[in-house]
Amino acid sequence: MTIAPTLTTQVMDQIRDRIARQQLAHGARLPSIRAMAEMQKVSKSTVVEAYDRLLAEGVISARRGSGYFVATPHPPMTLAAIGPKLDLHVDPLWISRQSLETEGDYLKPGCGWLPSGWLPEADIRRAMRTLARDEQVNLTEYATPMGHAPLRQILSRRLSEHGIDAAPQQILLTGSGTQAIDLLCRFLLTPGDAVLVDDPCYFNFLAQLRAHRVTIISVPVTPDGPDLNAFADALITHKPRLYITNTALHNPTGATLSPLTAHRLLKLAQAHDLLIIEDDIYADFEHTPAPRLAAFDGLDRVIHIGSFSKTLSAAIRCGFIVVRADWLAPLIDLKIATAFSHDPLSAEMLYHLLSGGHYRKHMADVRERLAHLRPRILKNLASLGIRPWHVPQAGMFVWCALPAGVDASDLARQALTQRLVLAPGNAFSLSQTAGGFMRVNIAQMQDNAVMDTLKQILN
Repeated sequence: MTIAPTLTTQVMDQIRDRIARQQLAHGARLPSIRAMAEMQKVSKSTVVEAYDRLLAEGVISARRGSGYFVATPHPPMTLAAIGPKLDLHVDPLWISRQSLETEGDYLKPGCGWLPSGWLPEADIRRAMRTLARDEQVNLTEYATPMGHAPLRQILSRRLSEHGIDAAPQQILLTGSGTQAIDLLCRFLLTPGDAVLVDDPCYFNFLAQLRAHRVTIISVPVTPDGPDLNAFADALITHKPRLYITNTALHNPTGATLSPLTAHRLLKLAQAHDLLIIEDDIYADFEHTPAPRLAAFDGLDRVIHIGSFSKTLSAAIRCGFIVVRADWLAPLIDLKIATAFSHDPLSAEMLYHLLSGGHYRKHMADVRERLAHLRPRILKNLASLGIRPWHVPQAGMFVWCALPAGVDASDLARQALTQRLVLAPGNAFSLSQTAGGFMRVNIAQMQDNAVMDTLKQILN
């Protein structure tokens, strides 16, 4: 049973929160006891007790005849203290924490990756043995700044299959797709810049942007891409520097950008001097390649990124940035300054796995399994009144509307007590308008216990 906090604790938490958010600076004077009691609608004795406890903790200090003051310097920045105060279950990092920290017997239809049994572990182990025997493989030195040249050659050929004309000299390897976005934010943004995201969008976009102290603006997403009317209005009103999106198999909705929306989007970007990061991490889940902004744009104002953590292994930490040639040198300098290098062994592993025919066969099998699984999972969910906002062409994610009156955060809270990790909609929504939605990973829905638990909670 959860014990409700006392009024004294509530007053203390409110003061600590204001200090954490830097709304009360070091040395700032706190409201008088009478004023705080009126503000919090509590008795003066409650405030006296709260102030006494904070004094004992060293959070505040008292000066005779002057009042109470913030005694502690600003704590280090915490992402939870930036942006709106959110329920624990819709914090943009909550899904990641629960997915990564919970024990192995938890079921995780809210996580963002394939089950380990779907991944080519045998191929990875063979590659490790092969690399261990190859004396030419770098096991001890830093990687070159741009990264493994043969791997960049393969990536260049793969990009051409999506219509993206990029020479190996335009591809910069990074430690991951996440690091690629972080590096680009450091390169392109300064604190206070406005950045556009979809609503809903991948929750880690929100967390990363808050870490860079920018102003985040969201626009509604449709099955064809962003709502262009809202997008145009946001460009005029907020003058954003950057837009971050998934154009193919959008996370969390599974939507895919249409050619018409892509062309109109790029016209708006050109008219308003907007830069775009196109996160293409789910490219290999597609049956037929969708339009890529980087292909239409020619890498002028679109930057293309990707990785293989979702298709091969999260333990192989290697991502890449595809960018116009004149931005490479400053990006390399920034990479050296912030990360110095990336993992050369992961790059060797990735090259070995991509250069044979096993990877293409592996992904063909994954696509076939997902295509076979999707209608069955959607039918099972429909029996509980959970229905797709949009039925994706491919991929593992489906953005689902819950039955009327069901709040996704409450559902996630109850599910966690039953050892089930869900992905409530507002974790993906800057506007907090997705309380009736959740992201479902169909690849993680095969255990009958998932449906049994959902049925038990909803009924």
